Amino acid sequence: MPTTGPQNWPENDKNWRRGFWSLIATQFQGAFNDNGLKFFVIYLILGQNPTTAQKDFGVFLIGNLFAIPFLLFSMTGGFLADRFSKRSVTIGTKLFEIAAMLFAIFAFHQGNPYLAYAVIFLASTQAALFGPSKYGLLPELLPAELLSWGNGVLELTTFLAIISGTVAGSFLAQQFHSSPATAGMIYGACSLIGLAASFLISRVPVGDPSKKFRFNIFGDLRAQRKLVQPDRALKLAIIGNTYFGFSARCCNLSLFFTAAKSCT
Repeated sequence: MPTTGPQNWPENDKNWRRGFWSLIATQFQGAFNDNGLKFFVIYLILGQNPTTAQKDFGVFLIGNLFAIPFLLFSMTGGFLADRFSKRSVTIGTKLFEIAAMLFAIFAFHQGNPYLAYAVIFLASTQAALFGPSKYGLLPELLPAELLSWGNGVLELTTFLAIISGTVAGSFLAQQFHSSPATAGMIYGACSLIGLAASFLISRVPVGDPSKKFRFNIFGDLRAQRKLVQPDRALKLAIIGNTYFGFSARCCNLSLFFTAAKSCT
């Protein structure tokens, strides 16, 4: 039976389907937790009747703590995705997420807002480290003719996770405002489900075992820009993806700030 594409694709149709949908489940759970935690923390803090200045500062701080890890650690996530198997990186980030959820349970139990802010930062750091492996796995799991479809499914389920996580965060804040550690346990249980799904992702080879880590993320970014510069189609695809990704994140943050400002 003839095959197309890279030789590392699973030969059995059932295998690549299992790996792909396991990746989708892993990503859905991660995006659900990230956005759910963000809104849970802000509603939790606003429920303590802070002053207007405290509320404005808290909203501003949480928005930045959610965004900054993507600027700081996305290039590190790209290095890990090249240097190690993307499946292994995915599993590793899920273990990191579980550790972050254990810290969240402790933070919510203590009722310390600064520890709660740290939870947001840790959850976003996990998402930033996982992002490059998430997208890099698609061409290693799917046949070329299904790659566009797979990207569409990934983006669709990600936005569904963001929306459902946003709703769940506010709901849990209402239900467990007096015992927030219980909500932390719920998010921790979701992380365990995500970890289980990550183990079902098909095994894939290491992309570049000789990859060297660069501490200068801006220098690495310039090097990558020079690499794609000659390929016009690839350059336009990156610009388009960056634009839509940036627009979606701005809309998400706008919704976050609007919802938070409307709370009393």
